[in-house]
Amino acid sequence: MKYGFWLPIFGGWLRNVEEEHMPPTFDYAKKVVQAGEKLGFDTTLIAELYLNDIKGPERDSLEAWSTAAGLAAVTEKMEIMTAIRPGFHNPAVAAKMAANIDHMSNGRFTLNVVSAWWAEEAKQYGGVFTEHDERYDRTEEFLEVMKGLWTEETFSYKGKFYEIENTKLEPKPVQRPNPILYAGGESPRGKETIVDHCDAYVMHGGTLEEIETKISDMKQRRAAAGKNPFQSFGMAAYIVCRDTEEEVKEEMARITDVKDVSGYAGYNDFVSKSQLEQQIELMDYSVSNRGLRPNLIGTPEQIADRIVAFEQAGLDLLLLQFSPQLEEMERFSKKVMPVVEEKRRLAARIAES
Repeated sequence: MKYGFWLPIFGGWLRNVEEEHMPPTFDYAKKVVQAGEKLGFDTTLIAELYLNDIKGPERDSLEAWSTAAGLAAVTEKMEIMTAIRPGFHNPAVAAKMAANIDHMSNGRFTLNVVSAWWAEEAKQYGGVFTEHDERYDRTEEFLEVMKGLWTEETFSYKGKFYEIENTKLEPKPVQRPNPILYAGGESPRGKETIVDHCDAYVMHGGTLEEIETKISDMKQRRAAAGKNPFQSFGMAAYIVCRDTEEEVKEEMARITDVKDVSGYAGYNDFVSKSQLEQQIELMDYSVSNRGLRPNLIGTPEQIADRIVAFEQAGLDLLLLQFSPQLEEMERFSKKVMPVVEEKRRLAARIAES
C-alpha cells in the first residue's frame, strides 16, 4: 500500500469546524510535504478549485499548479499529483506546463483528471461548464491533445473542442510515454473515458464492499477494452486515530456536528451535477470526498485491520485527509503504519507455512 495525503490548500477538511490550525499558505504546504517525505508518505494530491469548497467561497485557498511547481523544487521523492479540469485549461499549454513540472521534479509529477462539477465556480472563473456527458467528450479530446504532444515530434489535431496545427513540445516529460493520468468517475460515461484514456483509477471514500465492487468492475471494463491493467487503484479517506474508542467517539461527534455554514456552498452542485453511484447524506459531506465512508476510524489496531482488508480487495493507494494535518500525519505514521506492516508480515508467514 502506498500512503498519500491531500494537500490542505483550503485551510482544512472539516466543514463543521471553523479553525483547524492549518493555514492555506505555501509555507504551510511546504512544511506539510517535507514532513510527509520524512514520515513515510509517498504521494500528495493537490485539488484544483479556484473557490474554497471546504471553508466557503469567500475564504482563502491556494492555486494548484503554481503550488505544485513550488513543491517540486523543494522536495526529493514525493509524487506530486495535481488535479486538472479541462474546462479551465488550454490542453497544449497544460501539456507544456506539465512537462516542465515533470522535469522540475525529476519525473515525480502526475495528474488527476477531473471533469468538474461546480457550476458557480465555472461562472466566476470563466470555465466551460456544459451537460455531464459533454464534459467527458471535452475531457477525451483534451487528453488526446496532451498525449499527442507528449509523444509526437510534431502534432496536429482537429476536434469538436480543440484544434492545433504542427505543434512542437520540447522537452518531453521525463516520464514516458506520459506522466501517470489518474481519474475518478462513477457514471457510465465517466468510466468509459477513464478506461480508454487514463492510467489509474481513484475513488471517493467507500465501504470495503463498495470499493471491492468498483475495482472488479473497472478491471473487467479495462480488459474488455483490450487495454493493459490499470497501474493503480486509489481511494480517499479521512483518518480519526485515537488510543481509545471513547476518544474516537468524542472526535467523531465534534467533526460531524452539521451546522449551517458556508462550507456547504457547493453541496447542491456536487450531488446534482455529478452522477454518483452511492447517494450521499449531508453528514457524509462533513468531511471532503466522502472521507468517513471507509471507516478508517478507531484505534491504531482497528485502522490497520481495515487498511489490510482494503489492500486485499485490490486497493494500493490511500489518499488520506487529516486534521490538524501535521500532528495527525505524525500520529498515523508512528502508530498505524508499523502495525499495518506487522500484519502484512504475519499474513505472509501464515501463507508460507
